Amino acid sequence: MSMEYRTKKEIRRAVKERRQALTEKKELEDSRQILAYVVSLPEYEAASCVYCYVDYNHEVQTWPIMEQAIKDGKRVAVPRVDGTAMDFYYIASREDLEAGYFGIMEPKHGLPMAEERDALFLMPGVAFDRAHHRVGYGGGFYDRYLERMPELKTVALAYECQMFDEVPFEAFDIRPSVLVTEAGISRL
Repeated sequence: MSMEYRTKKEIRRAVKERRQALTEKKELEDSRQILAYVVSLPEYEAASCVYCYVDYNHEVQTWPIMEQAIKDGKRVAVPRVDGTAMDFYYIASREDLEAGYFGIMEPKHGLPMAEERDALFLMPGVAFDRAHHRVGYGGGFYDRYLERMPELKTVALAYECQMFDEVPFEAFDIRPSVLVTEAGISRL
């Protein structure tokens, strides 16, 4: 690991700067390439449901992935945070979303909860290393959710600027099976 980035806090700060430096055009191009890789995955092909985060603050753009999944006849579920818990709810369009936790778009109240265990689970992260260790945003929402739903096929989405040689991790951190960036697909 670079001596410059020893802590998760330092990594989070560095990645925030890197993502904010991306041009809108670069974000769009890279997100499109990531979408192409995601829909080429056998896990995507086999999935009848895609659990997907709603992008926020210069993350990989996920709405095109959700639109493609809906077009492909798949159910789509997105997260909503209530206190310290996060659950996923089915959506059919952007109209099913409203501003929620930290201003992140979430499913409106009253939508059916998703609890499919044989599904594709697209997850965000602040930073990753080539061994798929993940630095999250610090809330532990995704790790706690995946502890409850270990059968989900996990795929992390990130830009190459979020990749590090090594990131700090804990033994209990859940590593995604697949990591997709604009540069390609990596499997554990």
